[in-house]
Amino acid sequence: MNLILLHNEDFTGSNRVRLFGRRYEHARAILKVTNGKTLQVGLLGGRTGYGIVLSIDETKLELEVMLEDEPLEPLPVTVILAMPRPKVFKRVLQGMTAIGIKQIILLNTWRVDKSYWQSPTLEPAAIQEQLILGLEQSRDTILPTVNLQPRFKPFVEDSLPAMASQTCALVAHPGSSQPCPVNVPQAVTLAIGPEGGFTAYEIEKLVAAGLTPVHLGNRPLRVETAVPALIGRLLTCS
Repeated sequence: MNLILLHNEDFTGSNRVRLFGRRYEHARAILKVTNGKTLQVGLLGGRTGYGIVLSIDETKLELEVMLEDEPLEPLPVTVILAMPRPKVFKRVLQGMTAIGIKQIILLNTWRVDKSYWQSPTLEPAAIQEQLILGLEQSRDTILPTVNLQPRFKPFVEDSLPAMASQTCALVAHPGSSQPCPVNVPQAVTLAIGPEGGFTAYEIEKLVAAGLTPVHLGNRPLRVETAVPALIGRLLTCS
């Protein structure tokens, strides 16, 4: 936890907060805070700054906070991700949040196991937990939007063309002939398939929606490796 993320209900005054639970336990057990120590803090959805420890006891932590800095700039990229295995999904969601992606679309494809869509990891509270962990890691405060699209064809035909318009619209596909571009100077729409990739039919539909197939070389990559590799090549993370 590189940032203690504050919520409006934590405030007991205009610049005073009181923390319990996980954040308190982290400050006490991991950071080993004492009175007067300064911590990195940020208000969820708002500014970042610092907090000075006023007191810490067996149950709570009290801080005086100053929130003076604007949140980090988001990456200008929308990721359309074929729903991964639930354990992988949690890691990927945290990672995308940490590098500043604010628009995430989870898409059903032919190679996505139907059971993934019944996973508890897709419950709103479970998604929120992973997003919060990603924000804390990267000292960010702005939550991404996560949009579930369990029907491939309606999304790709009805919504994706407008979304891809006026962006560098790409689909990661190992069988393509074009390498992934580097340092793209515009907003990006990026589709990433499941383990095993998109089917030929799905690629055809994505291309019809305006996406260009690109590859990262000859090495097949797992989703959790492909996502940061693609983003790092396409954009300079801020």
